[in-house]
Amino acid sequence: MSFADPVLLAVGLVVAAALAWAAVAVARRRAAALAAAGVTAASPGPGSRRGRDRARLGGVWFTIAGVAVLAIAVAGPAASVPVSRASGTVILAMDVSGSMAATDVTPSRLAAAERAALSFITVQPDSVDVGVIAFQQGGLEAALPTADHATAAAAVRRLKTGGGTSLGDAILASLSAITHKTVTVGRDGSAPNIGYWPSATIVLFSDGQDEAGASGTGTDAGTAAAASVAEKAGVHIDTVGVGTTAGSTVDVDGYHLFTALDVATLKSISQATGGTYHPASDASELNGIASSIDLRLTVTNQPLPLAGAFIALALALLAAGAVLTVARSGRVV
Repeated sequence: MSFADPVLLAVGLVVAAALAWAAVAVARRRAAALAAAGVTAASPGPGSRRGRDRARLGGVWFTIAGVAVLAIAVAGPAASVPVSRASGTVILAMDVSGSMAATDVTPSRLAAAERAALSFITVQPDSVDVGVIAFQQGGLEAALPTADHATAAAAVRRLKTGGGTSLGDAILASLSAITHKTVTVGRDGSAPNIGYWPSATIVLFSDGQDEAGASGTGTDAGTAAAASVAEKAGVHIDTVGVGTTAGSTVDVDGYHLFTALDVATLKSISQATGGTYHPASDASELNGIASSIDLRLTVTNQPLPLAGAFIALALALLAAGAVLTVARSGRVV
């Protein structure tokens, strides 16, 4: 059990302890006074008198117990309760390299990718956690996977272009976000064993321009190795092509560079992992991805407020104390 305000708990319990000490002190003084007068608490007497004495003591202790329980309630007690939830994970890997500033799609490739990503996030059910990875020459985690889709949407809206592109790093960064541990490929290209994650999918928004594989003949060795890690882990990669094959020029560091949509690279990534390639104009086809995810059952601890239960118990104890006090004195006031 945890408490929202331990200070209030401590103060309340000190007050209850002080009342208990005062009750004991008064009872001892009363007993001493009766003994001095030659009367003992156990001496015979009218039954009604003995009943009133018991009622008096019972009323006091019920009241003190009520104060102590009320102190616990005021401190905001909560219990940690395990709650199961069926969920899946989708990582949106967003290309923010310099080529995404091209305007062969209106108003720019990045804006078109953001629009498609935001539409995708909007239709995702609560059972899907959505995360965002922004990648240039490497991956940058923009938002951890979460059921709060507004967080993912805000991360997408903050994206800006700049730098080169490494699709392999984007895949590895996405896998790291899924597994919550750093995923890398060995120098010899060996793929690590990251377990099996069929409940996760990566949606990669890019123009396919990969600086690590500039030959234009498909994925380079690093990207292929990263895709292999995803495939072995059961993670599908759906790719979304942003841009046109006719291409456009873009200013990067003062240079005019030609860039065009590389469909072959994006298709090879999706095919290697059992995913599907989609043009950005048909990104609405992505909306059905959630239905293809094998949801996993996760257990998380969530706080269960207990203040109401303690308040009810405190009121019951205080009411009992009041009833016994009235029974002792024979009057309400």
